[in-house]
Amino acid sequence: MSDLRAANENMLIDERTRGFPPGHPPLSPPAMGQQGWKPYDGKMALPLISLDRQAFAGNVELMMAYVKSNGAEIAPHAKTPMSTALADMLRSAGAWGTTVADIRQAAVLLKAGQRRLILANEIGGAAAACRLAALLGHYPDAELHVFVDSTALIEALASAWLERTDLPPLGLMVEFGAGRAGLRSADAAAAILDTILAAETPAFRLSGIAAYEGAAATADPEETMHRIDALMAMTADFLPRIRARIGSERPLLVTSGGSVFFDIVVARLAAAVAADPVCRLVLRSGAIFFHDHGIYERGLAGLDARGGFRIGGEIVSAAAGFRPALRVWAEVLSRPEPGLAIAGMGMRDVAMDQGLPRPLTLYRNGAYLADLEGARVFRLNDQHAFMALADDSDVAVGDVIEFGISHPCTCLDRHAILYGLDPDHSVTAAYLTSFG
Repeated sequence: MSDLRAANENMLIDERTRGFPPGHPPLSPPAMGQQGWKPYDGKMALPLISLDRQAFAGNVELMMAYVKSNGAEIAPHAKTPMSTALADMLRSAGAWGTTVADIRQAAVLLKAGQRRLILANEIGGAAAACRLAALLGHYPDAELHVFVDSTALIEALASAWLERTDLPPLGLMVEFGAGRAGLRSADAAAAILDTILAAETPAFRLSGIAAYEGAAATADPEETMHRIDALMAMTADFLPRIRARIGSERPLLVTSGGSVFFDIVVARLAAAVAADPVCRLVLRSGAIFFHDHGIYERGLAGLDARGGFRIGGEIVSAAAGFRPALRVWAEVLSRPEPGLAIAGMGMRDVAMDQGLPRPLTLYRNGAYLADLEGARVFRLNDQHAFMALADDSDVAVGDVIEFGISHPCTCLDRHAILYGLDPDHSVTAAYLTSFG
């Protein structure tokens, strides 16, 4: 057990953390999973966020089956939950490694005992390179691959690595991009490749090619497909150019694939990777394991429309297979007008950048009352959700509402604890997050 995991399990949580019952003696996260609490039982402080453990496990099993069936690997992006416990679960389920977005996130995962990381981002300049070196100096057994798209970053990293002899090897990944960071042409990538190869040492080497297709998306589906296809074509075409420079023996990675268009990544890159005996295709999907009632619900409907989710050569419905695992729970605070209810949840508690939360279920006096058909959230304040209801809706002050969310990445980062629920809605686990 890592020092961080032991510290997390022994940490005492009290009512300063969302969800924890006010006045209850402090408890460790494992002990919190043994109290029999439920989000609607009147004991837990609301709002809180929960994880349907059964849905999460099913999503993990389904995505791992897809990845293995298509000859790929996956390094799930940890930025979604920033939970070392959940990252460990994904590694145990067969993930090749873990993806992080910045140096601090890398520090969290390294401290938790993980050693194979993709830092799927450029990190900055000379100061950032020195910070990365200072971190990795404590982890000589780490395997870290970082995206690069500029000579400035390569030179900064090379300088930091040349100054020290205690650092693990650093893998450099030439990043192609559209809509965000990354090189925009093969000629620009060739210049970056030249710079990397000129600076190579046994501890500072080219390790592959990277891209992120999600940033290429636009409001126009046809234009989105065109842009993603072009990005994947550049990525695939550059692999043999690298081989011509470095020979056939060095293992390489090709990595792309978020949680919406990963099927296109597999379809466009699999042949190029399969033609290279020592190359590995690594997806980085992270939010797929949590799914949602918004952006990813729409994304999987699009995936099914493409017939893109194939396991064992057979088309499988992703929309039917993956289940939303996250919920936010809040109490009704006011019924100030007919057709209006105000719940105690707002922008400090739930994502709104990719759609507003969706009312799902109503609970009263610690028991299920009804599904909330037709109810909708139309506005959020800091700590209030404004809900439109039918005039005769049976929603009362003090009721608890279960909400679905859209975009896990910008919802989970508001919470220090994710409460794991069993099918009867009992809290059976508490996962600490590390968003800083």
